[in-house]
Amino acid sequence: MHTLDTWAGRSSFSYTGSVRTGTKLTYGAGWTTNVTADQYAALLTYFRGRTVNIGTSRTDPPKDSVGEWLIENVTKTGIASYIGPILIAEGYAAKGERAEIRFNNAYPS
Repeated sequence: MHTLDTWAGRSSFSYTGSVRTGTKLTYGAGWTTNVTADQYAALLTYFRGRTVNIGTSRTDPPKDSVGEWLIENVTKTGIASYIGPILIAEGYAAKGERAEIRFNNAYPS
């Protein structure tokens, strides 16, 4: 199990698995959400080489942000605060200015 700080660093969460195999996130008061390897692959393909807003708002993430993509394609629960740090920790992206995340052009093999 891995433990990371959320995007804003105000709390932490844990996850098992990896971007390559899919993850099970555990956060808050024991809430869990699964993100499959195929969902990560689709996210990485969509944002490859781009710098975008992370979109951590649980109710109204900015258009074309990671948060909006996750709500439309993975779960209605706002999980961008967790997915961003996982992508960074595993080498798929870097934290940009303020609320930005920079996706790599090539990903770890």
